[in-house]
Amino acid sequence: MQMNISLTIRAALLVGVSLLLGACATVPAPMQVATGPEQTKTVLWVGNSFYYFNNGMPGHVGQLIRGSTMQDKTGHRSTMATIGGSGINWHDLDAHFKPGGVASYSFDDNNNVIFNTFAKPFDVVLIMDCSQCPIHPQLRSIFYDYAKKDSDIARKNGARPAFFMSWAYQDKPEMTEQLAAEYTNAGRANNALVVPAGLAFARSVKERPDVNLYVADKRHPTLAGTYLGACTVLASLYGVNPEGNTYTAGLDPAVAKHLQTVAWHTVQSYNAKK
Repeated sequence: MQMNISLTIRAALLVGVSLLLGACATVPAPMQVATGPEQTKTVLWVGNSFYYFNNGMPGHVGQLIRGSTMQDKTGHRSTMATIGGSGINWHDLDAHFKPGGVASYSFDDNNNVIFNTFAKPFDVVLIMDCSQCPIHPQLRSIFYDYAKKDSDIARKNGARPAFFMSWAYQDKPEMTEQLAAEYTNAGRANNALVVPAGLAFARSVKERPDVNLYVADKRHPTLAGTYLGACTVLASLYGVNPEGNTYTAGLDPAVAKHLQTVAWHTVQSYNAKK
């Protein structure tokens, strides 16, 4: 009888351990947080027109870096690979890492060509899907499939994957929480940082509805919207507080200050809840 009880206890323990291991195996890895500007010198922006409106969000991030209090502002480089209206599966990410291809040369202030040499082309790949794809019933699975595929490709080439959480349409504010949930899940599933630009948009609209972030189509960003997205990237991807930054993109100083503060507080709040 004692032997049977002992065997029963052992079996129960083994089952419990197996269940525990199985549960652990299905728990997504935690999302990464910013590693600092020193580890984020070169960024490949993969997305669509939300990036390239207003002369390109990466350019504004570059100006914010120069206007910040960062100790080392040199060597930062961004490259956009964008297709208007594109979804995540429209991009051949592998092709962007081919030797002699994307970012293999640039131009100096005198328009002289500079052939870039580097051990790896990018530190980070910042990925955005189409504005409704992550929450669309027919496209959501594609978002998750390519979030993993592109994360694997980025890491294979020595880059960290990150996701840019896009914003809701102006007339569909319910998209904010829906997009936030899917991007957060994708970040956790792929151990990737998420830039919560969509949450920053919603926060700004709530706090200062007089600051218009949308153009007439109610989807694409005004200059203020692009600037807010850029400030959120600076705060999230680079870990740098945009508050007090001298670069305002020509916006009213009070508006720029508001957007800087919204970006910083949004990122701090989002990271605290992860």
